[in-house]
Amino acid sequence: MLYLNVLLTVKDRKDVETVRNLLIEAAGHSRAERGCARFEVYHSTADDTKFILNEHWESQEAIDGHRQGHAYTQIYQPKVIPLVTREGHPSNLL
Repeated sequence: MLYLNVLLTVKDRKDVETVRNLLIEAAGHSRAERGCARFEVYHSTADDTKFILNEHWESQEAIDGHRQGHAYTQIYQPKVIPLVTREGHPSNLL
């Protein structure tokens, strides 16, 4: 199992609701992808410009497939990434 945590910060506060809605949409598609064991989106209650993606993938091939899928290529990459700063953290589950 591979674990990925992604920290997103919305660059302009006026885009928070847009990013929120896009992440909800993308997560729904991602959860249905082959090899996705978990895909959760968290919205910080301490800072509304912060989101956390918590992803569990069965293999590197599953992650690679995700990055070719609808959620990533049609929603996340073209619509979310331009509005946020992104910090990816591949992680080990302890």
